[in-house]
Amino acid sequence: MRFPPEGPLNDVVVVDLTTMLAGPFATMVLADLGADVIKVEPPHGDFIREQGPFAPDDELHAFGGYFQSVNRNKRGVVLDLTTEAGRTSLLELVAHADVVVENFRHGVMDRLGLSYERLREANPHLVYAAIRGFGDERTGSSPMRDWPAYDITVQALSGLMEITGEPDRPPIKTGPGLGDTVPALFAVIGVLSAVHRARRDGVGSFVDVSMYDAMLAMCERTVYQHSYTGDVPTRQGNSHPLLCPFDVVPAADGWVSIAAPGNNHWQQLCVVIGRPELATDKRTLDNVSRLANRDFTMSAVTEWTTTRTKNQIMEALGGKVPVAPVNTVEDIYTDPHVHARNMLVEVDHPGVPRPLTIANTPIKFADAPPTQLRRAPLLGEHTDEVLAQFENTTAVYQLEETR
Repeated sequence: MRFPPEGPLNDVVVVDLTTMLAGPFATMVLADLGADVIKVEPPHGDFIREQGPFAPDDELHAFGGYFQSVNRNKRGVVLDLTTEAGRTSLLELVAHADVVVENFRHGVMDRLGLSYERLREANPHLVYAAIRGFGDERTGSSPMRDWPAYDITVQALSGLMEITGEPDRPPIKTGPGLGDTVPALFAVIGVLSAVHRARRDGVGSFVDVSMYDAMLAMCERTVYQHSYTGDVPTRQGNSHPLLCPFDVVPAADGWVSIAAPGNNHWQQLCVVIGRPELATDKRTLDNVSRLANRDFTMSAVTEWTTTRTKNQIMEALGGKVPVAPVNTVEDIYTDPHVHARNMLVEVDHPGVPRPLTIANTPIKFADAPPTQLRRAPLLGEHTDEVLAQFENTTAVYQLEETR
């Protein structure tokens, strides 16, 4: 039986060999879209199973919130790929799959005797996706090819950290792990394109996404700035090098973001803050002028915002000018938009007597019901079921009685 049964990708089978965040986030997106994602773990499990956070009343500790969030909607299988039996079982799965995704360091799968070329022999139509720090030599060998990498590694290399933070302060990484999730999304795009090609032309593909490459692509603005002007962009807080006003400004009780670089929004902002003359002042007439006179422009805005609460600012500007309070997660939990869009969902958690909340998928379809998320699998929870489904392959690892 397919799992989950709904979604536009419910005829796609994905063998998921990934760990940590980048790979599991990619296969999570595919699972949320209905693909039958089979998460294959070693006997000791994915490293992030043990990393929490754990609910205070969770006595089982089968996995924490980190694992739950990015491994929902998947089936769990345990295979020991260092054994011949484990490799044989994997090849049986691959023979019936559409996609394999892995994010091991370069050469790991080759050393296991499970290279792309070997898996392609088992399934000529296979789409094989690799997410690594510095790519795979099949698409272009990097001098850093064998180096390990984490989110913070590629945020630093790509220049993202150089342009994030306040002037004259140390570089700052972004709060969420964009160095993992952005490459994951690029990988999903590559996988879907390759699956389309495989079904149209009968040709499999090797899809390679370097985390460094993906982050550089996301920082495209710095590349053209340097080419066009010779500038070396650096940290400038929350302002924008090309747009004004476009910043986070103080309110009486916190912070709000205001973006009005277009003349229409600027003119409306001028009226609301009681400075209609700024709409025709040559210092603030258009975005180029406002950018050249940023301090004057922003002082006019902040003189108004600092005497008002976030709610007062939202009531005055909401729906007229792009404006938003800087939310905490507690604010997000009470935001009417978030609830209207069903972006917080409750899922069961083994060992906890109540459901817990995770972020939902933002991908929605007008002609389909909302995605129903299923909890992440216990370690090896579906091993027997999956291996029996795929040619009755014998399970190579028995779960402990305590699980």
